[in-house]
Amino acid sequence: MVRRRPPGTEEGWYALHDLRRIDWDAWREAPERTRQRALEEGIDYLQNHEAVVDAEEGGSAVFSIVGHKADLMILHLRPTLEHLDRAERRFESTALAEFTERASSYVSVTEVSGYMHEDLTDGLDDIEDAGMRNYMKQRIYPEIPDAEHVCFYPMDKRRGPEHNWYDLPFEERKEYMSAHGDIGREYAGKVTQIITGSVGLDDHEWGVTLFADDMTDIKHLLYEMRFDPSSSKFAEFGPFYVGRRFPSSDLGALFAGETVPADDSADGESANSHAESEEDHSTDEDDSGGRPSTDADHEVVAPSTFTRRAGTYGVDVAETDAGYGLLFESDADAGTLEESVDELRGNFDHYDTHVLTEVRTSDGSVAIVSLWANERAANTASGFLADLPGVTGGVGAPLDDEEPTAGDSEGDSEDEQDSSGGGRPDTGGPEHEEVDVEEFQRRVHRFGIDLTEHPDAGYALLFHSDTPAEDLVDEVDGLRGNFEHYDTHVLTTVRADSGDTAVVSLWANERAANTASGFLADLPGSGPGVGAALGDESADSADEADTYGTDEDDDIRGELEELNIYAGQPHGEDVYALVLYSEADSEELREELDGLRERFEHYDTHVKSAVYGDEHGDDRTAIVSIWDTKEAADTAGGFLSELPGVVARAGEESGFSTMGMFYTVKPEYREEFVDTFEEVGDALDDMEGHFETRLMVNETDENDMFIASQWREKDDAMAFFRSEDFRETVQWGREVLDGRPRHVFLA
Repeated sequence: MVRRRPPGTEEGWYALHDLRRIDWDAWREAPERTRQRALEEGIDYLQNHEAVVDAEEGGSAVFSIVGHKADLMILHLRPTLEHLDRAERRFESTALAEFTERASSYVSVTEVSGYMHEDLTDGLDDIEDAGMRNYMKQRIYPEIPDAEHVCFYPMDKRRGPEHNWYDLPFEERKEYMSAHGDIGREYAGKVTQIITGSVGLDDHEWGVTLFADDMTDIKHLLYEMRFDPSSSKFAEFGPFYVGRRFPSSDLGALFAGETVPADDSADGESANSHAESEEDHSTDEDDSGGRPSTDADHEVVAPSTFTRRAGTYGVDVAETDAGYGLLFESDADAGTLEESVDELRGNFDHYDTHVLTEVRTSDGSVAIVSLWANERAANTASGFLADLPGVTGGVGAPLDDEEPTAGDSEGDSEDEQDSSGGGRPDTGGPEHEEVDVEEFQRRVHRFGIDLTEHPDAGYALLFHSDTPAEDLVDEVDGLRGNFEHYDTHVLTTVRADSGDTAVVSLWANERAANTASGFLADLPGSGPGVGAALGDESADSADEADTYGTDEDDDIRGELEELNIYAGQPHGEDVYALVLYSEADSEELREELDGLRERFEHYDTHVKSAVYGDEHGDDRTAIVSIWDTKEAADTAGGFLSELPGVVARAGEESGFSTMGMFYTVKPEYREEFVDTFEEVGDALDDMEGHFETRLMVNETDENDMFIASQWREKDDAMAFFRSEDFRETVQWGREVLDGRPRHVFLA
């Protein structure tokens, strides 16, 4: 008879599911002093174990169980059985234990098995694949998820006369397990599991603990798995326990029949005690039994800021199911970095929570974008990403949170909500509060500024700062160097009075001052800002409306959308682009634009700004700036128009305006793309009303192309975009383009 050898296993932490019933009759009859002592000792017990003060590593959590089987479940994960034994006895010594009785318990140990990797025979050291090895370590040294709901149940594999799991060949069992796991991976980001083995430790063979914010996700997962042969033929289940996690400090609320988590602790210290304790008691990976570190190595930013920065590198997070995003910029060469990221991605791909990790470039910058189903997984990945070659800093953000805007605060009227943004960057509008000119004069007078000495100023700003004036001078000097490129700038200076520091900035009009406001608010220690209009700017506003477009713009954009010329995207583009031409040295232009772009990127409405040179060697250079809103584009235009050597705005030469076509080409198709452009260009030369079409190339990324096509009449331009030649070009472009193209009417 052939003896079957079991697949290898590797064990990690021991687990105790301690299920308790509360003696409600005894609780109601007990004196208040006795009940208070019981709660105090119970909370102390739970908080100490959540903080893992009894061991070097592990975790604990408490849950309110729904139904008759139990009232409480305390889950402990510890390195040894001795730790669990001590935790049990320690609870029994508390005054709280007098009001509880054991409903049930389950003892097991976290494990991974050879079904995951055949080389797992004598331990994880047999696994050569570093990614798989790290994945297994995370499974046996898990962090207890902070999801709201829990479901625990023990189970066995059937050993009946018709279906006996243990009589199946290894390969057949492995195939069953793989198909079973495929179902679980479909719930990545919704349901997290901790699997523990209990052969020889308790009455069943495994314990399964599932965590989810939505309990129905667990129900749907288990229901779907019931139809999988691994369950339908071979699974037998013990009792199910379902409950909700709550902070240990809310134990009193639970015994009082109140809501848990309590409203006053959901976002407070008690709700965060678990996370804080993990940080306080975290250890280096060498001391953690191999458990991956979960210390985040990134700065948390607003979701909209992250979305904008990721978009700069061509990643549209809205098209993914990611719940948390990371972006790390690097000084390393993209090719060199790709090799390191490939290896790291091989590790990440073992995790159900991994969505995407890629190296991306934009205007000469290199970044690693990594998207995950939840923050916990992203925090683990953060440490690995921070160790990649040349990484200089990282940011991260939750991607499923809605940010408040200026119109969301209590008391805002409906009209205020409608007008608060007006297309401005999503920072709540300019970063200052508007006051009347008399109030502003009073505030600024103490800093030695007399507004009457600056007759050219139409709008004034004042920002207080916690930074000493002498330490702020260099920062403001650098900012002033930027501002002084613009004719609208009048004065920006640092002033101090009686230990108070302020930055005063005067501008010709409110539009320019509003843009400067965001830059000033970003200075070190910057505090509340105020601004005031110093004169009538209605004429300026009218002039700007004439310069930057009319209602005809929207009509044209609507027609383009109806023509479905957006490479198969029926909704078209919701961005505005500015193109200005300059005869200045391109290197000088890039340096000037770099300073502007750094400031533009503080605004959520900024998409990209870059310098493009003519593919065929023409001396004229294009400055391209793309924005989400027309107002933001117009505001940027005022600054861009004062860049060196600017000779014209797109459309001013042709009589009508320009269609801007932006493409990122796959490197292997670049030459073919240029050749095709020349063929299309020859056809355009013969078309009535065509003025000029240029192929411009991003000077820091040769695969980023911009085609500016100028026409004398609107109807002439639309005739081309309706043509069969253009449709065929769009169809061809789907194969050669890296990402979706943009066809936009230039604002």
